[in-house]
Amino acid sequence: YHGAIERQLDARVQARRPTILISLHSFTPVYGGKKRPWQVGVLYHRYRALADALRAVGARWREDASNATAAHFRNRVRHEVVPAWLHAAGERDALAGAALSRALLEEDDVALEAWLAEVNPFAADGALNLRRLAGKPRGLVRRALHRWLLAQPAGRGLARQAFDALLDDVMRARRTRHSVGVAGFAEIGKTRLRFVADLRKNTG
Repeated sequence: YHGAIERQLDARVQARRPTILISLHSFTPVYGGKKRPWQVGVLYHRYRALADALRAVGARWREDASNATAAHFRNRVRHEVVPAWLHAAGERDALAGAALSRALLEEDDVALEAWLAEVNPFAADGALNLRRLAGKPRGLVRRALHRWLLAQPAGRGLARQAFDALLDDVMRARRTRHSVGVAGFAEIGKTRLRFVADLRKNTG
């Protein structure tokens, strides 16, 4: 399905024909152990042939009845935000501007990944070497902290506010502890950030 979409859009771009497609996403066919049809979601588009292209490869186009309402955030974006954005763009190519913004973000992402690999603050014992991150921009420290948390028990479930509070203390090298879920704490030491298990959770 994605291949069919890419081929259709690439052809329009090469032909210099305007195309607007926003927020393409997929739903996996297995969720929570239950099988369901593969779904491709489109938030907003101005390309009627897109449905035909998907039907040609066996997909069934479905327009959810809720799309016509303002009951969901995605619909308010679809009906209010996107048209206002396109109207404000006027004669300028709104899609080209959005594509350029995304390309620049992707360039920044690649640069941060390369920089983080060069700094390599991840110790063999699982700790985060804060000395190697000292003086580095917040964006790089944020990425390192995200990567470190993903390797910790329950680290994926940390709320944004809790993550920002932890990041603030890491940036200041403040020696303290932050809860990172029921499994334990992120302990900021003099030169290292390490995970400390909450032993109380493991006692009967």
